[in-house]
Amino acid sequence: MMMVFRTGKLEDARLESHMQSASEPLPDDAVWIDLLEPTREEDKRVEEHIGIAIPTREDMADIEPSEILYTENGARYMTARVISAVETDRPRLAATTFILSPKALVTVRYDEPRPFALFASRAVKPGGCMATPEAVLAGLIDAIIDRSAEVLQQVGEVVDEVSYGVFDPKAGRQTDRQQATLRTLGRQGDLVSKVRESLVSIERMLLFITSSLASEHTATELRSRARTVFRDLQSLEEHATFISGKIQFLLDATLGLVNLEQNNIIKLFSVMAVVFMPPTLIASIYGMNFKIIPELQFEFGYPMALAMMVMSAIVPYLIFKWRKWL
Repeated sequence: MMMVFRTGKLEDARLESHMQSASEPLPDDAVWIDLLEPTREEDKRVEEHIGIAIPTREDMADIEPSEILYTENGARYMTARVISAVETDRPRLAATTFILSPKALVTVRYDEPRPFALFASRAVKPGGCMATPEAVLAGLIDAIIDRSAEVLQQVGEVVDEVSYGVFDPKAGRQTDRQQATLRTLGRQGDLVSKVRESLVSIERMLLFITSSLASEHTATELRSRARTVFRDLQSLEEHATFISGKIQFLLDATLGLVNLEQNNIIKLFSVMAVVFMPPTLIASIYGMNFKIIPELQFEFGYPMALAMMVMSAIVPYLIFKWRKWL
């Protein structure tokens, strides 16, 4: 699928979007060409129109800096990993390539990260975006950073809610609740790690932009915006580190409470074993099959044995209570 954003007819700093069909020629005033799961025919049309090469999905999956951040034929190729499917049970990182050429910005993606839809809806409104490839790229980066901040805020709220349950003195012993807490913390920790990975890839992309455009006077605004976004990005990385530390603390606390409950159960079994050991010993002595046992002829032998078993159980219990082992 190919979406083309061209210069708006009105002078109100906005773009016009158009779903490009296979039979239509690409407009010369196209500022942003968004390729979503493009076919080979769509790649060829954009390559002939812009004069650049469109990377394949396998090329975008590479992690070498020389393969994802480079300049070729006057165009800058930048591949970043953008957080996607946050609302689902399986959030993922979508590899997205930004090709900044003097003629237009081309984005190639095989997923649908939410920042693209948010920016596209904002760019077609009055004052949404200037009709230059650099302004579109800056707007997309801003949308990605804003979405990452929103995700981190949501994670922080979930973690705060979980922390209330972990340290609630009225919660009691609930194994199911603790298991649910561990699963929730695990999911949120995985989401934060993906957000941090996305932020790192955007940071590398911004460093490449500022270094590659350092000699160009026409991209002064893009470089200044990149430096501003870079500071915001570093703040988000620090916030993500703080949330990760809090999640790890809650994981350790939850596992510690689980271990305490398990220790209490083991301690209870140990105490019960010690309490019932003396009565069992007495009962086993008088249960031996010998012909001559002095107490067998004793008139009150049975009550005496019962009293001895009860006392031998009570005494260890009182000792444990006195030593505060129970």
